[in-house]
Amino acid sequence: MKNRFVFIGTVALIALLVSACGPTTINQAAQPPLRTVSVTGAGQAYLVPDIAYIYLGVHTELPTASGAVTENNDQTQKMIQALRDFGVDAKDIRTTNFSIWPQDKYDPMTGTPTGLKTYVVDNTVYVTVRDLAKLGDLLDTVVAAGANTVNSIQFDVADKEDALKKARAEAVTNAATQAKELTDAAGVKLGDVQSIGFYDSQPYPVFDGKGGGGGGAVQAAVPIQPGQLTFTVTVTVTYELK
Repeated sequence: MKNRFVFIGTVALIALLVSACGPTTINQAAQPPLRTVSVTGAGQAYLVPDIAYIYLGVHTELPTASGAVTENNDQTQKMIQALRDFGVDAKDIRTTNFSIWPQDKYDPMTGTPTGLKTYVVDNTVYVTVRDLAKLGDLLDTVVAAGANTVNSIQFDVADKEDALKKARAEAVTNAATQAKELTDAAGVKLGDVQSIGFYDSQPYPVFDGKGGGGGGAVQAAVPIQPGQLTFTVTVTVTYELK
């Protein structure tokens, strides 16, 4: 039994010595921080739009909810049928909103509630127009069919990927030029690219003086001039400094 206690004590002592020594650590000199320069470059593509997106809708106000819904549905169906008859494909007509809510009526003289209500119904469809030459006539047609809200005509280009690729390349070249100018002025050398980030902006219409690029008040023989769209690509590039 005595020999057993001696053996256990010896093992415990060895373990304690190993624990006290711990792992061997080799101190290395800290690496110097990486010096970098970040620049922002831009590239642009100018394209003539060939497609348009537009919100068309029917707004109805009547004393009863059922009456407002019924009238709105009838008017909306006529508007959608007019779109189909005009040649707009069913896949290019999408309902985006249907809402109904009560609205208090107020005395026009005193501004106090009358206790009466009207019920407001809105039905909105999102339409893709693929023949811009007929856009003005299309607006005339749907308004005559019952549409009484026309909002947010936005022009676009159906196939713009090649133009955006060129704009991105232009933006990177622009960023590299700026970085070279900065490092030459600072007396340092430009190293490898560390990171690249980019952002494609939403297009905005460039008017040519003949008309607007968006929807105004709907009138007979609506004049629509889509103009030209500018797509801007912005890149941020970070370079190492040597």
